[in-house]
Amino acid sequence: MKKVLYALLQCTWGFPQTLLGFFVFLFNIAHKHYIYKGAIVTKIKGKTSVSLGLFVFTGTELPKDKRVENRIPDEEMEKRLLVHEYGHTIQSLILGPLYLIIIGLPSMIWAKTTYFSKKDIRIPYSNFYTESWANHLGEKITKEKSVEDAIISIY
Repeated sequence: MKKVLYALLQCTWGFPQTLLGFFVFLFNIAHKHYIYKGAIVTKIKGKTSVSLGLFVFTGTELPKDKRVENRIPDEEMEKRLLVHEYGHTIQSLILGPLYLIIIGLPSMIWAKTTYFSKKDIRIPYSNFYTESWANHLGEKITKEKSVEDAIISIY
């Protein structure tokens, strides 16, 4: 019942981002897909992951945790990244049509900024409000760990 309500809300209240996600899904129809807690997850080429309403797209090349100590192993990072992206889908449920403006655009700018391409940056990706909130929501709903304070590089 929860998954049906989740999908219904994403397709109504979260319509703009779900529609955009549907088009990205169709573009990546040949890739691997599976369901995670009601979200449709697609593995896409590259290092970038994105959540668009009902749809989550995770890169096949994982971002690297740049911390020397307490480094997160790849298989664990993949699970944690999915929890983080699922947190973004919960933001979509909360914000509805405002999600793309309040979360999507700022999050994309934060992720794509050349600031993270510098090798000596030691700031956790979750220092930005969109990302820390996604971590919190993902962990709260799934009861699993997210990327937390990982210092990641997507370049």
